[in-house]
Amino acid sequence: MEMLFPKSADNNYQGHKIVFFIFIPFLLLMTWRSIIHMFFAEFGLHEIANVKVLSGEPDPMPLIYSFFSVWGFIQLILCSLSWIVLIRYRSLIPLIIFSFLVEWSARTLRSDSILNNPLYSDGITPGVIYAPYMTLGLLILFILSIIKKRTKLMQ
Repeated sequence: MEMLFPKSADNNYQGHKIVFFIFIPFLLLMTWRSIIHMFFAEFGLHEIANVKVLSGEPDPMPLIYSFFSVWGFIQLILCSLSWIVLIRYRSLIPLIIFSFLVEWSARTLRSDSILNNPLYSDGITPGVIYAPYMTLGLLILFILSIIKKRTKLMQ
């Protein structure tokens, strides 16, 4: 528990060094995903997530794009905090990996029946397809991040 919730947040990461270097490309991907969801909501929703354009009066899509954009903003906040942890507070790496593990585990346990319904979607979203693999990868990273190395690393 001390590795997950250190008494002081410092730059003294004590887990396996490989976690740090694997987490960087993962975080780059998550940051890119967040930017797409926030700034290119229409593209992300239709071209990537395969959600159909809905029609009605009033037009529901501006509201849906707005919610999708806010979701991207929330993701970008988590990514920004994660980058701060990687740069300045590395002792919190297990905690930040755990937060991503919770997110991706929820996707795995709850494959989105609404988004994957043919009435609303033209295909399965990448978040649903890759969730089991991301969950497993994050679980491995988390376990490696809380196993304390015998020597101090990355101070």
